[in-house]
Amino acid sequence: MIKSLFAKVISMGLSVMDMTAFTLCQENNLPIIVFDINEPGHLTRIANGENIGTLVE
Repeated sequence: MIKSLFAKVISMGLSVMDMTAFTLCQENNLPIIVFDINEPGHLTRIANGENIGTLVE
């Protein structure tokens, strides 16, 4: 059985974001893009549709 990225992040205890918000996204089937917010321009590039970071769905 393939483990979802949501389950993998939770089981590994990664600090990608607030765990409550992360779990709510999982429960409501909301995809998340995990990326380095501290990298200049990343947020703008994601908003413009560029493939930056990791899609968790």
